[in-house]
Amino acid sequence: MAEKVAIVTGAGSGIGKHSALALMREGYAVVLAGRRLELLEAVAAEGRGLGGSALAVQCDVRDPASVKNLFARTRETFGRLDLLFNNAGIGAPAMPLEDLNLDRWRAVVDTNLTGTFLCTQEAFRIMQAQDPRGGRVINNGSISAHAPRPNSAPYTSTKHAITGLTKSTSLDGRKYGIACGQIDIGNAATEMTARMSRGVPQASGELAVEPTFDVEHVARAVVYMASLPLDANVQFITIMATAMPFIGRG
Repeated sequence: MAEKVAIVTGAGSGIGKHSALALMREGYAVVLAGRRLELLEAVAAEGRGLGGSALAVQCDVRDPASVKNLFARTRETFGRLDLLFNNAGIGAPAMPLEDLNLDRWRAVVDTNLTGTFLCTQEAFRIMQAQDPRGGRVINNGSISAHAPRPNSAPYTSTKHAITGLTKSTSLDGRKYGIACGQIDIGNAATEMTARMSRGVPQASGELAVEPTFDVEHVARAVVYMASLPLDANVQFITIMATAMPFIGRG
């Protein structure tokens, strides 16, 4: 049995991939969850090459049965769960709020909010019953948990809601020794932020190139949050490109 066990959702690319690899370097056995098994297997192979232990499990966080299978596989393989990083998320194409159809809205809500809830619920069930009891949940919030981009109602709404879920999880987890914190990330350099170099819409209606920063700094922040003993917790942390248009008037 591994000394420490983590589940990372959305682990096939971007922040999830880099965080999973960083956790493996720190000695975690990491269960890699996502919809594209081939990407998860590639990350698992890379982690094993670093001396880490990994299990790739195809999972759609919108589907309760798929989530239950993920956590059952984790418990069967490693015997416990010490960390859940709720990282899986999607956005909708930027468009005026009045033009957004209900299916696109529901897809974002089901993935970003309901998926995070379902995974947290299953983590609670394992963490409160294991010996030693307890564990940690880290939620990927986003700068959008604080301020919206233009035409981003579904994504922004879910990320604001994640802040409420983080607080409820932190409070309700106390009696079980479960800590919960949130990492809010702004413009980490991943496939999703490649468009920043071409210019993205601002509140003024203008297009502007926005700076990014190395995603490895996010992974290091996740590792730090995970490394704390359960009597200490990073409740909220914001990590962002220094010059991105967030603080002040941009």
